Amino acid sequence: MKIAILADIHGNYIALEKCMKYALEKNITTFLFLGDYVGELPCPERVMKMLYKIKEKYNCTFIRGNKENYWINYRNKDTDNHTDNVKWVDNNSTTGMLLYAYNHLTDKDIDFFDSLPITRIIDINGHAPFTICHGSPFLVNEDMIPGTDRIYEIMDASETDLIICGHTHRQNKTIHNNKVVLNPGSVGIPLSSEGKTQFLILESNDKTWNETFISLEYDVDKLISDMQKEKLHIHAPYWNYSTTRLLKDGKISNGTVLTKAMELCKLTTGECHWPHIPEEYWEQAIKELYKLPNSNNFPLSPF
Repeated sequence: MKIAILADIHGNYIALEKCMKYALEKNITTFLFLGDYVGELPCPERVMKMLYKIKEKYNCTFIRGNKENYWINYRNKDTDNHTDNVKWVDNNSTTGMLLYAYNHLTDKDIDFFDSLPITRIIDINGHAPFTICHGSPFLVNEDMIPGTDRIYEIMDASETDLIICGHTHRQNKTIHNNKVVLNPGSVGIPLSSEGKTQFLILESNDKTWNETFISLEYDVDKLISDMQKEKLHIHAPYWNYSTTRLLKDGKISNGTVLTKAMELCKLTTGECHWPHIPEEYWEQAIKELYKLPNSNNFPLSPF
């Protein structure tokens, strides 16, 4: 038996098409999806349409990622008229892409996200059970980073000997006390992949599972062209710049840029609270991290 496991699509329908084509050519018809279905990339409705079709045709299991919680919580706060609701705004590097994605989702999409658990144990007759999650089995946004004390604590506490997680966007394998954690990487915006899309194939062997990490080239330039057509550089200027660079080289994550922008904001103003991060600190963070010249003519489209 073979299973394809895909995480962190983030709206990259072109990469998703490539991964699905590869898996189906290997006669794989069982799929596990580990969350973060839309996010930084154009036309989220294309990914959702694809996922619904895949769900109809094949044996699929879906769980929720931290991105899904953004859409669920934002809709709930809108509905409940909470006075503490943070409004997302357009033309803003912190929340512009969140608002863009939210405006391209339907109630059906958000209801679907809301129905998903954050973790599941996959127990297939005759095979060793394993746990799937987005961040960790305990928190949807927790990083399971190889070599840290925390990942070993999680593994020791796990009900199963195998855990498969996403969220960090890096393919890796950790072994500890005869237990294993696998991360399939990211379909949509992988780190350290040289611009390739990534996922994982599990194959059963005498009641155990063997993994194969997959990395595939796809049409990144077509995706970036779609980003420009959708004017993502206007919706979320510096976030889009970071995303575009990441799609090409996989070196610096959006989270790293965000952290740097907040550090610079706090250094200058004395405090910084998400999402109130002025654009000037985003620009400064981009220039420092990418070692760009300190010019007033910032290239919002890097390629």
